[in-house]
Amino acid sequence: MTVKKFDLERVTYVSLPSDLEPHHRMFDRELPEFRKGLGGAWPNRIGGSEVSDGEAFTASSPIDSELILGSFVEASSESIAHAVASARKAATEWGALPWRERVEAVRRIGRKLDAMKYDLALAVMFEVGKTRMEALGETEEAVALLDYYCDEMERNAGFVSAPNSAMAGESSQTLLRPLGVVAVICPFNYPVALSVNMASAALVAGNAVVVKPSPAAGLTGGMLGRIFDDGDLPRGTFNLVCGAKAGARLVEEPGVDGFAFTGSHDVGMAILRKIAAGPYMRPVMAEMGGKNPAYVALSADPLVAAEGIARSAFGFQGQKCTACSIAFVHEDHYAAVLADILERTGALKIGDPTVGRGITNGPVINQAAIDRYRRAAAHAAEAGKIRCGGDQVMAGDLARGNFLEPMVITDVPEDDWLLSTELFAPVLTVLRFSSLEDAIARGNRVKFGLAAGFYGKGHELDLFLDRAAAGVLYANRRTGATTGAWPGIQSFCGWKGSGLTGKGGLGPHYLPQFMREQSLTVRTG
Repeated sequence: MTVKKFDLERVTYVSLPSDLEPHHRMFDRELPEFRKGLGGAWPNRIGGSEVSDGEAFTASSPIDSELILGSFVEASSESIAHAVASARKAATEWGALPWRERVEAVRRIGRKLDAMKYDLALAVMFEVGKTRMEALGETEEAVALLDYYCDEMERNAGFVSAPNSAMAGESSQTLLRPLGVVAVICPFNYPVALSVNMASAALVAGNAVVVKPSPAAGLTGGMLGRIFDDGDLPRGTFNLVCGAKAGARLVEEPGVDGFAFTGSHDVGMAILRKIAAGPYMRPVMAEMGGKNPAYVALSADPLVAAEGIARSAFGFQGQKCTACSIAFVHEDHYAAVLADILERTGALKIGDPTVGRGITNGPVINQAAIDRYRRAAAHAAEAGKIRCGGDQVMAGDLARGNFLEPMVITDVPEDDWLLSTELFAPVLTVLRFSSLEDAIARGNRVKFGLAAGFYGKGHELDLFLDRAAAGVLYANRRTGATTGAWPGIQSFCGWKGSGLTGKGGLGPHYLPQFMREQSLTVRTG
């Protein structure tokens, strides 16, 4: 594998435009050659080898349906069983290594990933339509995740307690051991960061993994497969299987000891129910979306609030599980906040994110996202008011892509389904309130509980921090009302229907979920 070294300042989701020019120059240099290489074959990776057993399928870019990203393989049932068996064999060797050796091996993978971050970012841009900086921020996050989980393993000394004794001649201790084989089922919207998040935590903990990327993200999945499966791990420790049916086939495999999933609520709960119906429970760690409110209190700075809400609502076209989809605004600030949100939304530039610096919004991922958007627009036109957006962009070169106008809706009833359904599209509903306590209660009423944002201070801020029923809370963030988590800074934990375990990725309680406790007592005298 050819690796490259770059010495530019790292990009995060809250980097300022003034920091980004050197990276733009790097993209300008690398992009033409990368585009030429699109369209190749990407077999599955099982037991350290490329495997093409299964039906081939192609994937096109949401930027341009005529741009073929590559050819991939729908893993057959036999390939899935092969991958699980390979992982089980490797798990014995990998899990038995001293934890420090595992950490060193994963850190080496992190350095390789860091060296390939621009190629990965380019793949993210073409594959899911992120802007340059959103894509590079994601690959930087993936590097940070690898380092963070290694740091956590070291900080906890391998999760082995000091020996203790209840009587002379007897020694006892408690330790956490790997589960064995973990199936990692990944979403399209963070095809690098979330795949690395789940897989790297499982690996550091001593498990072997079978990774299943989204069918829309086989390119980044294949690239990650080459990076992880490039000699630092025992053969079969990292396996990659693609296709629309591969996830369901993995859930049927009795040889899988645990599941890590990021995706929709319906699919996550279906996995949980399927596993719970088995002969014994196997861990299911799932993050499952959100309907994330932001509150603008009387004590808020309305312009700071409008900026943060717009950024969180329309970054990556609303295709984030933490996207701000409802803004509750105090009646005294309603007109000013709405006007500023509309101005900011109108200034967004929709287009092909690969072409240059000025594009703020690319396409949505597929026709299903367009259909959800159209359904919301048709309903909002009858039940409320569409203040901007509501149409698909079909002009010029964009006519072959999935481009939508960011939409702002107002004046819908309190019980409207727009306020409880995750749309995963560039749609924001703005509502007014007179009582902050009532507004928070309304925001808590949905089945989700991932993120919530707030603008204000004093006792109003205290009320939000005390009452908001979500795992990730932000207050007074200009860079994003409900988005922008970073490894080791903000844990990413879904409450209620947004998560299964109450302990989230990016934080200190995630890694132990990929292990199980064992108590050892040995009579020595």
